[in-house]
Amino acid sequence: MAKAIFLDRDGVINEDFGYVHKIEDFRFIPGVFEALRHFKALGYKLILITNQSGIGRGYYSEEDFQKLTEWMQERLEKEGVRLDAIYYCPHHPQQGCECRKPQPGMLLQAIKEQDIDAKSSWMIGDKPSDIEAAKGAGVSHTILLKKEGPKSLFDTISIIKE
Repeated sequence: MAKAIFLDRDGVINEDFGYVHKIEDFRFIPGVFEALRHFKALGYKLILITNQSGIGRGYYSEEDFQKLTEWMQERLEKEGVRLDAIYYCPHHPQQGCECRKPQPGMLLQAIKEQDIDAKSSWMIGDKPSDIEAAKGAGVSHTILLKKEGPKSLFDTISIIKE
């Protein structure tokens, strides 16, 4: 079984301006490339777990999300890193699905499909719902990016050393 770092997107990988869905609005957070290369060097799979309720709300389409995601992957590859898998929930919060964080559905699916050992894996998010979803999926280690803790993905390099 592999170990993984599960990553939220908005607020962790890129600046969160609310419903980011256009390439021109996507800004990588400083230090993100170095952090992701560090995690890969430690042998972790990198798996994106992101709520995209803007799709369910009608703010943008799944095609818009896919286009931005492809561009993001290409940009990451130019920086020497690739996400191993991407899981997203397109539902409106009122739909009551099992995949939308804080529900653990996306993480459980990723753990099964990617053959992940949840106990040796991490979740890095910027909202309590990210951490709640990870705990619900049995992910043992979590990091909540916030004012009192690590402020960016780059700051987590000193925490994840395994």
